[in-house]
Amino acid sequence: MKRWLSTLLVAWFGVLGCVQAEVFTSIGHMTDLIYAEKDLVQSLKEYILVEEAKLSKIKSWANKMEALTSKSAADPEGYLAHPVNAYKLVKRLNTDWPVLEDLVLQDSAAGFIANLSVQRQFFPTDEDEMGAAKALMRLQDTYKLDPDTISKGQLPGTKYQAMLSVDDCFGMGRSAYNEGDYYHTVLWMEQVLKQLDAGEEATIAKAEVLDYLSYAVFQLGDLHRALELTRRLLSLDPSHERAGGNLRYFERLLEEEREKMLSNQTEAGLATQESIYERPVDYLPERDVYESLCRGEGVKLTPRRQKRLFCRYHHGNRSPQLLIAPFKEEDEWDSPHIVRYYDVMSDEEIERIKEIAKPKLARATVRDPKTGVLTVASYRVSKSSWLEEDDDPVVARVNLRMQHITGLTVKTAELLQVANYGMGGQYEPHFDFSRKNEQDAFKRLGTGNRMATFLNYMSDVEAGGATVFPDLGAAIWPKKGTAVFWYNLLRSGEGDYRTRHAACPVLVGCKWVSNKWFHERGQEFLRPCGSTEVD
Repeated sequence: MKRWLSTLLVAWFGVLGCVQAEVFTSIGHMTDLIYAEKDLVQSLKEYILVEEAKLSKIKSWANKMEALTSKSAADPEGYLAHPVNAYKLVKRLNTDWPVLEDLVLQDSAAGFIANLSVQRQFFPTDEDEMGAAKALMRLQDTYKLDPDTISKGQLPGTKYQAMLSVDDCFGMGRSAYNEGDYYHTVLWMEQVLKQLDAGEEATIAKAEVLDYLSYAVFQLGDLHRALELTRRLLSLDPSHERAGGNLRYFERLLEEEREKMLSNQTEAGLATQESIYERPVDYLPERDVYESLCRGEGVKLTPRRQKRLFCRYHHGNRSPQLLIAPFKEEDEWDSPHIVRYYDVMSDEEIERIKEIAKPKLARATVRDPKTGVLTVASYRVSKSSWLEEDDDPVVARVNLRMQHITGLTVKTAELLQVANYGMGGQYEPHFDFSRKNEQDAFKRLGTGNRMATFLNYMSDVEAGGATVFPDLGAAIWPKKGTAVFWYNLLRSGEGDYRTRHAACPVLVGCKWVSNKWFHERGQEFLRPCGSTEVD
């Protein structure tokens, strides 16, 4: 048992060594949990085998003793008249039964429990579960999916069947409730009721669902429905103290509302509201445009603009390295000019870079515009790592290739950043360059502002995950092995505000990208300044 446990622990530490907090922010890290859970199931089965063997011995002993005692109890004196029977009775009670006691008290679960306890430090946390729930709600909002669609797992591009149980849906609603998100609380609690009414088994009681739902609709301002749901709750559980208090409170508020309406001589406000609630407005002004582009809607690629987009072979201004083997270049947008290059990275290079980056992945951060300090943010859900050329020859090779393609030097560029997006992974609209109120953002680098962005797509994405430009109405979809390139600064050095862009939430799939940010210094003769501010 000890040898089996130590072997299993070594295997688990090998698998989970790189798993960190916030695992929901990287599908790459979450894959490690799949193997970990598989090993845990194996250890559980080992425990079951040991327990079954123990119970088999106990059962055999019990059957043997039952047959013996039924005979001896029928004629105790006659049975004990035989000296051998008398001796064996004394021996059994003095020696054999204590042995059985030791067997019964033997804790065959100790190994499994110890294993589980050690590994619990690598398990997802409450923060992860909340993050995963928020990710599903983000996908629900961005791609206009109703809870029933998500519950049934009817998502585009999926290979595996996955459904949410009643208890899973309740967990979603409760997570939203705990965050004060009553809009999603209502949507998911209504889904719970729908599945309960359909006869699905669950550990959660309908009364508890109605308790959450009634308060959530009250918070959304639907007093009439809150009252109706509370009455339904009390019909199921008349002793529910909080519901009784809520009912009296809601009735008093409704009476006050009626009196107010009557005093104003209008009945308009007495009509029961429809149980349709609007999603709250949030901090992002272009939310609707951004999410529409993520769904492939509202793309402003007019026929006139499309006529200005071409494909060509790109030799990097007659770069010797590209004259023999130029790259295929395709215009994605005309102004600002955004291009896509094909076959930039091979599958072997992509796998090697992912292999190097994975142990270094950490929650991606953003720079606080007020303090300049790097911090995590809910609008950027991914993990990233930075690779140096010394890490592996493939990194140096890819860096040099980007230099040849762009005609810019990588000597003043940032390190190669590799990012893996997690559940509903996204990066909401942002600028890559620093604005005038963020002049110190790249001061420590001493290389000026971020002049250009070179973005490598290192995976295909089954659904979602587009790179969108809300101000342009442009959407660019990931294609493994391709890269897109654009300038963040005009030739004058002024920021091109049209390049505000976003990484849409990944609906289905695992999105890997890498990018290189080219800075101003060192590019003076490679991309000369323009003569006017808008050049």
